[in-house]
Amino acid sequence: MTLAEAPLPLGGHALFQSTDLDEARERVAAVFCPHRLDTIGRHAPFGARHHHLAGTGLSLNYIEYGAKTLIAPGALERFYLLQIPLAGGAAIANGEDRYASDPQAAAVLNPHRPTTMIWEAGTRQILVQIDRRALMEHLSAQLGTPAEAPLTFSGALDLSRGAGAALRRLVLFLVAEADAGRAPLGAGLMARQVESLVMAGLIEAHRHDYAGRLGRAVAAPRPRHLRLAENFIEAHLTRTLTLDEVAEAAGISPRGLQMAFRAHRGKTPLEFWRDLRLKRAHQDLMAGQGSVTEVALRWGFAHFGRFAETYRRTYGLSPRDTLRAAGNPSYQD
Repeated sequence: MTLAEAPLPLGGHALFQSTDLDEARERVAAVFCPHRLDTIGRHAPFGARHHHLAGTGLSLNYIEYGAKTLIAPGALERFYLLQIPLAGGAAIANGEDRYASDPQAAAVLNPHRPTTMIWEAGTRQILVQIDRRALMEHLSAQLGTPAEAPLTFSGALDLSRGAGAALRRLVLFLVAEADAGRAPLGAGLMARQVESLVMAGLIEAHRHDYAGRLGRAVAAPRPRHLRLAENFIEAHLTRTLTLDEVAEAAGISPRGLQMAFRAHRGKTPLEFWRDLRLKRAHQDLMAGQGSVTEVALRWGFAHFGRFAETYRRTYGLSPRDTLRAAGNPSYQD
């Protein structure tokens, strides 16, 4: 069965199908926001279709346009928009960000930055509309403190590997559940958990300006000794530490320190030290700040095979693949 012959996603939740440009603009705007919608060239007939399944904090959508189309909503304001192409692709301008979207690379539109897009003829996409307030509240819960500045994503989201591929599978699974008559969104605890899972998947999968702060998030107030120990570890990340010196800096016995970390962090102090160095290495790789070898040595990982294994187990892809996703030519190292 070809893509054209397959049942359309969210087919049981159709809003409209039209060949009229003005009608399509108005009907789509009723769900999203007012926007400019124009065709480019005359190589394909215009035809629009929109399917929509609403939840509480997000909605699932399927949109297709037959012709090459200019879409210019400006700032979305109320919502973030994850666009996963099934066919075709789009050129995206979101603030100063400029990138291409296709079935291997999703677009994530920030609501506080103006957006202009050009969808190629025959583009078909799944769109996840996420309420801005809901996503910021989810982020604040992860941080353990209110997130004051807008969450800002950058660039295309790689759907071919790691957390991006997992997020794509999750969204398509939810669409398939809806198509099977088991709508995954709506009221109730399970639906709220589904929405939370999608938000968590997006925050984990994509580059954004809160990545560093999430590593320091805490779920509950920490005992004074634990705060002192964590501050000492973070201040000495690039050198070898012993349990005794961390305990001395925290003013507690080594055994007491072990118990505090087990109770509040679920790991030992040295595991905390290792994981924090691993997170710093991950951030450097995502930013393309050096080769795999350089980043590993910078954060004290001299055994490269063990570093790569631990990194893959933690982040779902290799250090080399992270550099490749960041578009850095030194990924071959």
